[in-house]
Amino acid sequence: MHDGPSVAIVGQGRLGTALAAALRGAGVEAHGPLGREADGADADLVLLCVPDGEIESAAAHVAPGPLVGHCSGATTLEPLAAHEAFSLHPLMTVPDHGAAFAGATAAIAGATPRALRAAHDLARRLGMRPIEVADADRAAYHAAASIAANYLVALQGAAERVAATAGVDRAALAPLVRASVENWAVHGAGPALTGPIARGDEDTVARQREAVAERTPELLDLFDALAAATRDVATRRRTPAAATNGAAR
Repeated sequence: MHDGPSVAIVGQGRLGTALAAALRGAGVEAHGPLGREADGADADLVLLCVPDGEIESAAAHVAPGPLVGHCSGATTLEPLAAHEAFSLHPLMTVPDHGAAFAGATAAIAGATPRALRAAHDLARRLGMRPIEVADADRAAYHAAASIAANYLVALQGAAERVAATAGVDRAALAPLVRASVENWAVHGAGPALTGPIARGDEDTVARQREAVAERTPELLDLFDALAAATRDVATRRRTPAAATNGAAR
């Protein structure tokens, strides 16, 4: 027996495929994943899991009647203006083998109270924690997500390249990365910061910089930028009142 509104999933990529399976697993009547020209006429909700640039064209194929949503993190509700619109962006990665949505956060929005309730309900049925993100905040929200995920991977790629010059492999760095991320998740950036900059050991930082300049000079600008950002975190940790006052201005 199905529970709640029926949902048509439009988009046959990783996210659409994973969402369709997860919704069925949650007892929701889910159609699809369907092709990008599906009209969603037999569903109460239509959820577009298509690239950002194709949201508006996919929405144009949807028949009048159902609520229509998209799964983009950075896109506002404007491309869905012809419909009663909502959005639901799972704040997580979806690999090729599928995904478990339970426990993740979902950024939601709705053009009407009914649409917002639908997005909230859909997130809850997937076991996700819904948070409302207004259209004006979408770009900042998505930038934070990119820094936290995409840029972190790029950063670890840089660490891997420097480590390789010393005969150290990625597996040696992985426990350090996991512990650092877990410490940040629990305590925040300031308390989680360790290492020479946190200790004020600039002589060690200078030796590190010399090694990077010699072995991977193409990474020197990145090293300098990250060292400066780390000094800022360390300074804010030492003077929390000043950091709070600065943020309030």
